[in-house]
Amino acid sequence: MPEPSVKVPFFRPELNDAEVAEVVDTLRSGWLTTGPKTARFEKEFAQAVGADHAVAMNSCTAALHLATVALGLRPDQAVLIPTMTFAATAEVIRYAGAVPILVDCDPVTLALDLADAERKLEALGRGDLPEAIDRELEPVGLIPVHVAGLMLDMHAVSAFCERHNLWCVEDAAHAFPAAWRPADGVESDWQRCGEGTSHVSCFSFYANKTLTTGEGGMATTDDAELAAQMRSLSLHGLSNDAWGRYSSKGAWDYRILAPGYKYNLTDIASALGLHQLARAEEMRLQRKAVAERFSRELAEVDEIELPSDPPNRIHSWHLYQIRLHLDRLDIDRDTFLEKLRERGIGFSVHWRPLHLHPYYREQFGWRAEDLPQASAVWCRTVSLPIFPAMTYAEISAVIGAVKDLCRVHRRR
Repeated sequence: MPEPSVKVPFFRPELNDAEVAEVVDTLRSGWLTTGPKTARFEKEFAQAVGADHAVAMNSCTAALHLATVALGLRPDQAVLIPTMTFAATAEVIRYAGAVPILVDCDPVTLALDLADAERKLEALGRGDLPEAIDRELEPVGLIPVHVAGLMLDMHAVSAFCERHNLWCVEDAAHAFPAAWRPADGVESDWQRCGEGTSHVSCFSFYANKTLTTGEGGMATTDDAELAAQMRSLSLHGLSNDAWGRYSSKGAWDYRILAPGYKYNLTDIASALGLHQLARAEEMRLQRKAVAERFSRELAEVDEIELPSDPPNRIHSWHLYQIRLHLDRLDIDRDTFLEKLRERGIGFSVHWRPLHLHPYYREQFGWRAEDLPQASAVWCRTVSLPIFPAMTYAEISAVIGAVKDLCRVHRRR
């Protein structure tokens, strides 16, 4: 096959001179680790999502972990999570020795299905989950994931948690900036992700996220006590961080309040975050424009299913996921991906469900038939490139490749 005329990466970070200048200013300031720029980033991020408190960390995984620690997660407890998620959502539960109860996905949004969560709780009480899962486990929490940046119905999530006396920690790694409102709502009903939507909301600033600090994350909450616990735990459980001890007005002394972790975010990373945050809505609108063109030009391709974009959501468009109708194609998903690669188009898959990974299969006994929707849909999903600075030629190349593959491999 000839060399593609346009190669499209799966993602390209959007950084400008302001970010570079802020990082240089930080390097020259003499204060590189957690300090004044991180404090400013936390304050501005909390304002951006409408939260009372924000605690910056070195990853969303760290934020999820400390949220569960602050909420008191113990080894004899269980937490409901979607099987359709990345490793971090589950592993933070295992850090405590607790058990993740895997929940199937909605086949349209790929997000956690509350009806199946209800079934899983009933099955736990009856002892009908895989044998390795003790029926005596106490279910204490729910970690929903806003897949691709499309928020769940948080009223339904909150009602579910209240009914079952569960705390809620949002895995919002994809969901900044995103919002939702009831389907019959009005403009004033918009609720931002992190705006009182759960006990703690956890955001990711990884290199390919909608806001990047290279590596990084943020936990937001309206609970001052949870925020204080997470802040202390993020830096060895100390009563005072370095900025508090070594700045001109700081006190040198500190106390160890708990055996904490080394999860703090540096000022170098926060320097990037400050300017990314200022441009977050601008970049979201750029991604939205890419998504709208994809959806418009791929709408009549019968071999694919387009992502959901209901009018009562503000989608962050972290991902643009299509699903192949394999019964209409003469190739499978993996071959489709290889042919995209041959055409110079980057891609990813989100995700192989947790129950299909060796650890969760062997440790807990999950089987494909226990979570049938996720088992069926994951082998049809393809995440296409989407990022703010995609050129017209790059967008056209992606659309052209998808259309061509579907035409050539249409089942006759």
